[in-house]
Amino acid sequence: MPQKIALFFCLFAFPFWSQDSLSVLFIGNSYTYVNDLPYTLKQIAAGKGDVLTIDAKTNGGFTFENHANDNLTYQKINSQPWDYVVLQAQSQEPSFPFAQVNASTLPAAQRLADSIYANRYCSQPLYFMTWGRAFGDPQWDSINTFHKMNWRLHDAYLRINDSTQGSVSPVGSAWAYVRDQHPSINLYAGDGSHPSEEGTYLAACVFYASLFHKSPLNTMFMGNLDMNTANILQQAASLTVLDSMEHWSLRTNTETAIAKFEYTLFNNSIQLENKSWRSTHYLWDFGDGSTSVDSSPNHTYSTTGNYEIQLIAYNSCGEDTLKKSITLSTTGLDELSSAFQFTQLTEHQYRLKHSNFNLAGSHFVLYNHQGQVITPTIIPMDANQIQFDFSALPSGLYFLKIEGEKIDPWKILR
Repeated sequence: MPQKIALFFCLFAFPFWSQDSLSVLFIGNSYTYVNDLPYTLKQIAAGKGDVLTIDAKTNGGFTFENHANDNLTYQKINSQPWDYVVLQAQSQEPSFPFAQVNASTLPAAQRLADSIYANRYCSQPLYFMTWGRAFGDPQWDSINTFHKMNWRLHDAYLRINDSTQGSVSPVGSAWAYVRDQHPSINLYAGDGSHPSEEGTYLAACVFYASLFHKSPLNTMFMGNLDMNTANILQQAASLTVLDSMEHWSLRTNTETAIAKFEYTLFNNSIQLENKSWRSTHYLWDFGDGSTSVDSSPNHTYSTTGNYEIQLIAYNSCGEDTLKKSITLSTTGLDELSSAFQFTQLTEHQYRLKHSNFNLAGSHFVLYNHQGQVITPTIIPMDANQIQFDFSALPSGLYFLKIEGEKIDPWKILR
């Protein structure tokens, strides 16, 4: 009996972790190497029982374009099949005018992402969303405060990520949270730009949550920080990352695909537009027993009702599933014609009338035959009459959808 009691207290005294292991390459500049962010991250992970293999390529002041033109950067990328490659731009460049970012920053980021995918298709570029300077950047009104600059960095990194189908580690957003909620914690070094030890620790906590999809709370590594400060920074990272995983496009290293699609309904038919990320194969389930492996299929239902459409998008690394519900309540054209009076007034003008329907309170959406939304010119006549002017449109087949009181789409032909 004494031996059993001793064993019980031994197990109770030491926490048990399920160990995860990832490989990460950092490509950046001084925001990464000051206070050794990669090392801090590795120690936080170790303090949670997880293992990181880390390397870095950091040059002071380097932009995305500098890295994209440096053969040593590509040697690092190609040195092993990384799970993640962190990409950090020069601290100001993503906050500059859109035209400048689109002309230089974005193309360079795309070249780097392409090289990451070429080395290993399942690798993920992980963008290091940096922070605004303590008092912003005075050279331009749109970034001359911290919050202005921080928001432009936030917006730019998300735009860049959308173009390269990677993911984002939102350090800048956690930075703003700490500044607003805990202003006594100084995240900056003396220059008001580079991170203090607290700033680097916060960044490392955000990266831990972004990589492992787990909270850094209760890690055994706190560096030189007191426990209270470390706990605040851990909590800030958890709130910023784990509450908004989809917003940052974060997924595991074995689930790199993201299923995305949009749809347009025409009577009892549906037109699907596949917008999935990093996917090579697709499986659609239309909810009526029919399936398809086409990229963007169309489907016609035999009866009205409620259906759940499911898309499974996958590649050699894993898969992702997205479901959307639709309701079909189709009314035939003859029935609609008896309820609505649709009259051609001139070559390009039409009048829609219904004696018992408030057309003035309805919403109209016009589609061309490709499913693209077109804004029609609407001239209200009275509550029961609407006039349309299609003179700006080329001849062809269009679909007019009336939203309100369960009125369904119907067709017109110019």
